[in-house]
Amino acid sequence: MQYNQAEISRRRTFAIIAHPDAGKTTLTEKLLLFGGAIHVAGAVKSNKIKKTATSDWMEIEKQRGISVATSVMGFNYEGYKINILDTPGHQDFAEDTYRTLTAVDSVIIVIDGARGVEQQTKRLMEVCRMRKTPVIVFVNKMDRESQDPFDLLDEIEEELQIKVTPLSWPIDSGERFKGVYNIYEKGLDIYTPNKQKISERVELDLDSAQLTEYISEAQAKKLKDDLELINEVYPSLDTERYLNAEVAPVFFGSALNTFGVKELLDCFVRIAPAPRVTQAEERAVDPYEEPFTGFIFKIHANMDPNHRSCIAFVKICSGQFERNTNYKHVRLGKNLKFSSPTAFMAQKKEIVDNAFAGDIIGLPDTGNFKIGDTLTSGENLHFKGLPSFSPEMFKYIENADPMKAKQLQKGIDQLMDEGVAQLFTSTFNGRKIIGTVGQLQFEVIEYRLLHEYQAQCRWEPVSLYKACWISSDNQAALEDFKRRKAQYMAVDIHGRDVYMADSGYLLNMARQDFPEIEFHFTSEF
Repeated sequence: MQYNQAEISRRRTFAIIAHPDAGKTTLTEKLLLFGGAIHVAGAVKSNKIKKTATSDWMEIEKQRGISVATSVMGFNYEGYKINILDTPGHQDFAEDTYRTLTAVDSVIIVIDGARGVEQQTKRLMEVCRMRKTPVIVFVNKMDRESQDPFDLLDEIEEELQIKVTPLSWPIDSGERFKGVYNIYEKGLDIYTPNKQKISERVELDLDSAQLTEYISEAQAKKLKDDLELINEVYPSLDTERYLNAEVAPVFFGSALNTFGVKELLDCFVRIAPAPRVTQAEERAVDPYEEPFTGFIFKIHANMDPNHRSCIAFVKICSGQFERNTNYKHVRLGKNLKFSSPTAFMAQKKEIVDNAFAGDIIGLPDTGNFKIGDTLTSGENLHFKGLPSFSPEMFKYIENADPMKAKQLQKGIDQLMDEGVAQLFTSTFNGRKIIGTVGQLQFEVIEYRLLHEYQAQCRWEPVSLYKACWISSDNQAALEDFKRRKAQYMAVDIHGRDVYMADSGYLLNMARQDFPEIEFHFTSEF
């Protein structure tokens, strides 16, 4: 058992979150570069380098230069096993990101040095706060004109509602950017713009006369004054407070130019949490327990377009997972064994014989899994906290090619199981309605149906305000509501009753007129 404990405590599983365009995918690439997992980092937007970012492997992502699916990558670094989840920054895919945050032990937030904290980042930070997830902040794009670093720290404290401790400090920004002083390791990192190589580190006492060989006298004076001020204003790093999500360490750099990233990684592996206790409905599950437990937080259809395959992503919460071993699928109440569980390096995947708490593995899915399912060595456990949110945009989905009805149906079923969007079937006229949080999801669905399932869909407008799940302890009241609101009733893919309100006014009226009915805006109730 000793061996397992050592294996588990060297795991670091985290997500990178940010507003679109802050440089999240680029940072992921550079971390992989240091881990030796890739040898040439790809640029997300670049016509010169034909290599696109490793973590963006869906065709639509390469075309648009955005990430629309969470990807999982693992690599070893200095004795640690690191699992990164790169999440979509685009707000239309926020739900995928919320779910991903249930599968990680800590988070790195990327902030654009010029734009500061943006709306999407605030929302994601709320989820981290709710779950008490430790965060480290990386202020990116310092090689462009940026806000004053002290102003940025104030903004992070105010907008993200968390205390900060700077662990590196920039020397100017934009064209005058000279590097950062690493407060954590007491050294000067001199900036040389290079997308593939690592900048030089100079071990220098700040009072040394040599300092001005690297930076101007004015910059040297400002750096000393800034550091003095930092010592007075900000507390030094207290790892306990970081782990309790009370304080966020802050690093500065330029991910595109591979600058400041190694400092972030070196500090991260030392202070970030190993796998933590996961709360199930029945009890708290400790990662070091011997029996295996895990839950499905994401399903991805067609990772390989040549094989119509779905992959269910499992976060291992405790113990060790072994290939070809029977595990209990709690919802179905039956045992399943897996002959080809995989670990990921973006799209490249390899079959693994075993994996430990903290790891994320992919299981081939032939329709057995739904998001939120639990697998165990035999115990009946249910992990909670994987909500679907009430969508705000709706369209009827129709078949544009009668010869391809079967392909369309299969495509819709698999994409809905992924949680890309939600499908409601009207009990009034049997038409299928797709609900999403943003317009972009409709485009992604149409694109993927066509390219992955060879099925053409057509969208038709439907005027709806919100979908709410309904429940009641009084069966007669529920039946009465469904009868009187018959033309607004639908069921979701799990067969639950959903009221499709066509305006905010009617929704409020329904809540007043039917006091015994409960209206839910997430699917967890």
